[in-house]
This record gives sequence, C-alpha cells and structure tokens, in this order.
Amino acid sequence: MVKISVIIPIYNEVETIGTLLSYLSQVSSTENLEEIIVVDGGSTDGSWQTLKNTVEKWPTKFPQLLLINSAKGRAVQMNNAANVAKGEIFYFLHADSFPPKNFDTLILSEVKKGHNAGCFRMKFDSRHPLLAFSGWFTRFNHPSCRGGDQSLFISKHFFNKLGGYNEAFTVYEDCELIHRIYRESTFRVIPKTLITSARRYQKNGTWRLQFHFTTIHIKKWLGASAEQLHKYYLKNVGV
Repeated sequence: MVKISVIIPIYNEVETIGTLLSYLSQVSSTENLEEIIVVDGGSTDGSWQTLKNTVEKWPTKFPQLLLINSAKGRAVQMNNAANVAKGEIFYFLHADSFPPKNFDTLILSEVKKGHNAGCFRMKFDSRHPLLAFSGWFTRFNHPSCRGGDQSLFISKHFFNKLGGYNEAFTVYEDCELIHRIYRESTFRVIPKTLITSARRYQKNGTWRLQFHFTTIHIKKWLGASAEQLHKYYLKNVGV
C-alpha cells in the first residue's frame, strides 16, 4: 500500500509546531501515513523541547512522529528528512500551513491518477485584500502561481530523479524545485484549500513584503544566482 511521509522543516516554531501536529492527527487517516518527520534546523526558542513533549503524548494509534536535527536551511533540512523517509510519497509542509481535512486521501487519489507532484490551493488567515488576491491566484496551474506555503506532494521516485531540493538556495528553494517539476512532468493543483499564516506579512508590512517577494521572483527570472537572492532577502526582509 502506498503511504505518505509528511515532512515539516522548522526553525524557532515553538508557537506553531505543537498546534500543527495536533491538527494533522485529527484530519488524516492512520492507514495513509507512514510517518510524520519534523526536521529542526537548530531552534533556540524551545521548539525542540515542545517536540519531545509532543512525542511523549503522541497517540499510539497514529504513525510514528520522528524528530531529526539538521543544519539550518529549509532545502538542507527537507533533503535530510527525505533521506530517511520511508513513505513512497513525500508531503512537504510548512509549520504554519494547515492542509484541508483528509489531505492524505486527496493526495493519494491524485497519485493513483498518475500525478507525480502537486499541491493545494491556498488562503491566508487574513482579510487583507492583497493577500486575498494572492490566494485566489493559487487556483491556476502555472508555476508563477506556486509557492512553498501551498505545500508540495511528490513521489519519492520523482523527487530522487530530480535530485531533491537545490541546497544552494536558502530562499526560493520551494519555487526552484517546483519549476523543475513543471519542466519534467505534470503538476496537479488539488481544488481544496490549505490555510497558511500571514504572520510574516503582519510583521514586515503586507505591501512591503509582497514587493520584495515579487522582486525576488523577477530577479530569479532575470538570472540572479542563489547567493544574490539570499543577499537581497537578508538586506530587505531579514532573517
């Protein structure tokens, strides 16, 4: 039976990771999940202790909750988790993104139809018109409408064929992989909605942050290197 390994990279997510893990245990089916892997990039806010406490209370009826330490960087963290994941399908999920109910069943249904990779539509937990507009665009099946906050499912075989995430990218790593997927295979946008946090926009200013994210996309399109994108991000957005 084909099963899913859920992979969640974190760095200083003490306020979100426990809530997400509890949520996942309520909206998925035990027979569909191989494991949930949380890969920590060296958190300093108590996230690791929260995870250990969660493991101790983890329902025995659910698949294993596995904790991994890694060097910081989402691409590195996700590749490290993928190296030990046992499921035939990887589901990469951000710590502040909440997939729809029965996300696992929905993903496996698409895999059975022959789709190697895909994601859900996305909505921010904010009524800001710019974020509502951005979320609306995620229904369209085009690489320019994709982002890591939408999550990503991909078959293990296809992920390995592509070489995983490009660890040179410390920003834009999700989009870089997704663009390679579009070039090599079909991509499925499941017509169900994932809810993600608008906290970064609230912290940095919605219009300001969207401007910088758009600039990063344009710079990449014009040929900017991974290092140049990282320098721009650090200068204009911060850690």
